[in-house]
Amino acid sequence: MEKNNLRIGLVNWLILLAAAAVTLVAARYVKSASGLVAGVLLAAGFLVALVGYFQMRLEERERLEKLEFDELNRQKGSTNLFGTDEADTFAARQSREMFEKYFVRGFAILLCGGAGFLTWWLWNYLGKEALDVVEDRSTIAMTVTGLFGLILFLLGKYTAGLARLDDQRLLRPCGSYMLLGAYASFLVTGALALNLIGYPRYDLDLARVFLVLLGLVAAETLLTLVAEIYRPRVKGKVARILYDSRLMGIVGEPESLFRTAGQALDYQFGFKVSETWFYQTVREKIGQWAAIWVVVLLASTSVVFIEPGEQAVLERFGARTGGLLEPGAHLKLPWPVDEVFRFKTREVQTLNVGFVPKDDDHGNTILWNVAHYKEEFNLLVASREAGTTNSSGGVSVPVSLLTVSIPVQYQIRDVDKFAYAYANSGGMLEKIATREVIRYLVGVDLNEVMSIGREAAAKDLRLSIQKRSDDLGLGVEILFVGLQDIHPPTKVAEAYQSVIGAQQAVAGAILAAKGYATRTVLLASAEAQKKINEAEAFSAQRIASAAATASRFTNQIQAFNAAPSVYPTRAYLQTFARAVGPARKYIIATTNSNEVVQFNLEDKIRTDIGDVYIPPTRDEQRQERMKQQPQAPK
Repeated sequence: MEKNNLRIGLVNWLILLAAAAVTLVAARYVKSASGLVAGVLLAAGFLVALVGYFQMRLEERERLEKLEFDELNRQKGSTNLFGTDEADTFAARQSREMFEKYFVRGFAILLCGGAGFLTWWLWNYLGKEALDVVEDRSTIAMTVTGLFGLILFLLGKYTAGLARLDDQRLLRPCGSYMLLGAYASFLVTGALALNLIGYPRYDLDLARVFLVLLGLVAAETLLTLVAEIYRPRVKGKVARILYDSRLMGIVGEPESLFRTAGQALDYQFGFKVSETWFYQTVREKIGQWAAIWVVVLLASTSVVFIEPGEQAVLERFGARTGGLLEPGAHLKLPWPVDEVFRFKTREVQTLNVGFVPKDDDHGNTILWNVAHYKEEFNLLVASREAGTTNSSGGVSVPVSLLTVSIPVQYQIRDVDKFAYAYANSGGMLEKIATREVIRYLVGVDLNEVMSIGREAAAKDLRLSIQKRSDDLGLGVEILFVGLQDIHPPTKVAEAYQSVIGAQQAVAGAILAAKGYATRTVLLASAEAQKKINEAEAFSAQRIASAAATASRFTNQIQAFNAAPSVYPTRAYLQTFARAVGPARKYIIATTNSNEVVQFNLEDKIRTDIGDVYIPPTRDEQRQERMKQQPQAPK
């Protein structure tokens, strides 16, 4: 390895160190999120370049040591000049092997862990801290980052080309990071320029893109370490550099992707696929085809279709422009200049408070002791029952837990307010609804809100959510708040049902006793009234009968005085007729007759078939007529 390469390696890590320090200071000075993450990437590149430089020095020492050893052997003609083994002879090679075995592996582990930790920490930091770019200082930061970006680009291109042409593999990681740092510096400069003209959000978005790239580097380094553990050791084969990121190489030098693909195809098919006319045509025309594809793609974003029931707002470079877009086709500038955000203004939308619905929820009837939804949340609710005394002597607060599943239906009335009042107006409305539900439940009785108070609770919640939404300017109208599913938590549902069942059984027994008492009293009153009425009827009958008897006796005296001989006889006969009327009578005929007449005096209990009348025959009729004809006297 020539000393020129060592000097290039030295210059590279010095430039990367300066670029990382200056970028971090400038980012802190101007409060740029993208500059901060770009500085971290440059710092990682500085560490990689520094380790690569030391490994280059060790390999250079090993090369010189081998040259000296070969020269001594050539002069003395001995393969083992001092009679020592090879390990003691090549001290530089042993140092290089120890460096690669322990230090390089440790550095790769440190790079993987550090990149992963910084990705996680910076993502959370940028999500909590609002870094507003200071516009007055942006010009200085743009100048510094742009200058270092140009320097890094020139040196990176030279280093990458040298590593490719001279097969200097230890310069390749450094060149990739320098090109990546150059592109990152250019992008940071562009984000600061956009901030100056009124588009500040691209700085944070660019920072997040850099963080994703840093996280991918950590993941790639981890996979490389795992592959290094299980790769076969072949003597004489140069191992892959653990801190060399192929992802960085592709991002920093995209044309290397074609070389890698060509080498893979050559190896796979066994001949020079990369030298065929088809591959060469694709390689030459891929840029034009990609440009045409990008133009077509951007042109397709110039036409937007708004569906029925929707309205949309148009933003140009993140700023609201024009009126609302109604349903139909509309023309706009290509993305990312113009962006369209749609809102379903004529559709009734629903948000859920207290539960997360299931994917296959078909509204089946479910008992309290079975989970209704995918997730259910318990809320505090007041109770009118007195609190119980706890072990410390204090009185517990009379509250209970309640599982509620409340759908809130709303409709967007003011698109501008809903779109720009908050970053996530739908999520804000859900938080408002949850807050109002919690506040309402702590002020009502548990049993009341679960039974007769549902309708009033739904009305009060709708009004309170609407009022709070109007105060915050969300631009929505609350249409319906449903309380169809309110029940105790699933774990205590069976015990609650047992208590409610016992209370209902007690109430049923009390009502049954009251019904029995009412029925008994009414029956007793009716029976008493019946006895009174019967007594009064009997009294009236006896009085009327006595009066009739007295009146009849008076009339009998008058009849007897009018006919003393007739009245007793008539009274006798009437009495006789009444007395013998029910009795059976027998007629006794004359005693001097020979004809015997038989009478069946048995009482007929029922009519049978023998009582059916059968008409006589003609002979019987003739004989009967002959008997009835008078006989001639003898």
